[in-house]
Amino acid sequence: MKILVIGDSCKDIFIYGTCDRLAPAAPVPVFVPEYHRENRGMAGNVYENMLSLKVEAALLTNTSEISKTRYVEKKTNHMLVRIDSGEEKIDRIENIESYPYCDYDAIIISDYDKGFLLEEDIEYISQQHQTVFLDTKKLLGDWVKHVNFIKINEVEHQQTHHLIKDKDWYRRKLIVTRGSKGCSYGDNTFSVRNVEIKDLTGAGDTFLSALVYQYVASEGDILSAIGFANECATLVVQQKGVNTLNV
Repeated sequence: MKILVIGDSCKDIFIYGTCDRLAPAAPVPVFVPEYHRENRGMAGNVYENMLSLKVEAALLTNTSEISKTRYVEKKTNHMLVRIDSGEEKIDRIENIESYPYCDYDAIIISDYDKGFLLEEDIEYISQQHQTVFLDTKKLLGDWVKHVNFIKINEVEHQQTHHLIKDKDWYRRKLIVTRGSKGCSYGDNTFSVRNVEIKDLTGAGDTFLSALVYQYVASEGDILSAIGFANECATLVVQQKGVNTLNV
């Protein structure tokens, strides 16, 4: 199996420490950092999850660096603040006409709408392969009509529903993730196990990776793929920070 992941990536940084008092000069917590973790985020996390599934994968992403730094109280796992940087310098994809898309079994477009991919770029890529999955922060429109499946969370679906509800491709493409309520696809609903959630960061990336993996492995059984993706996302939310699948 060979999978191509395309989209904007970042560096996810988690700084864990203690927070036991307020500052004397202002009512803000005093944070004492103790250790940190770094990993690839956004499309980079999708790619890392594909590698963890023992898939031969390639990543087409930005070379400029975006970072998301989270300061987290280690005992409670409460995030105090997230500091983002680098988004104003992200580069747009180049030379998309020259990439060998057909060398892969499927293409994943993981678009966090930071500037690496425009609507016309996604539309072009989705016309180059018969198996394309999309996760995008953009509002949807006819530019996604060539995509096979679109993974979207519940909030994003509410924001874009009025734009696509009358489209003939709407119901057969959208897979709506609903957190602890599972997800839905057409008339099908998929529940998830009730587990202790420690961190939701990156769970959508894991869901998308597992979805595409099982879809290709099962030769196109989307219902089986959704069930597998649900279970994989359930596993990673039980861990702190951003985690890939351990297989």
